[in-house]
Amino acid sequence: MTAPGAEKKFEDVLREEGVLYYTIRGVSMLPLIRQESDLVVIRRPDRPLRKFDVVLFRRGNGQYVLHRILRVRSRDYVICGDNQWRKETGITDEQILGVMTGLLRGGEAVPLDTPAYRRYVFFRCGLFPLRAAYLWMKALLHRVARKIGGTRRGAAAPAGDPEAGQIDEAEN
Repeated sequence: MTAPGAEKKFEDVLREEGVLYYTIRGVSMLPLIRQESDLVVIRRPDRPLRKFDVVLFRRGNGQYVLHRILRVRSRDYVICGDNQWRKETGITDEQILGVMTGLLRGGEAVPLDTPAYRRYVFFRCGLFPLRAAYLWMKALLHRVARKIGGTRRGAAAPAGDPEAGQIDEAEN
């Protein structure tokens, strides 16, 4: 993905080639997407985006993120990672670069149109309040344990801990 002497931005690759293949870093889309292992296929949207689409967007600070749409509003989207509990609001069409159309694990395609995948999405996103409460409580218990000396400073934080800054970054 590099041009001679310079790195291409994801939006450039999508504009020029129409598709982006990338191995993500971060744990915010676990268990669906495994960091530095699974290969995601991103294409420019060819239809209006829908609830539960997984989209690649660019935050105002330039950071690339791959998260799922939880709600489509008239002017923006509410987006969250499958392994996160804090929603991001105000994500606009201008920030969205592409939509995930494929996922490869160990060289094999992971089907995204099966009843099993739809069940996964329902339990991960349709029951968001329960998942959010669970991840929030898990993060709270981790912080309490760290304060009372149960966890060494600098030890890995649990998935979904907002203090850990765990997001799907894509540096190119």
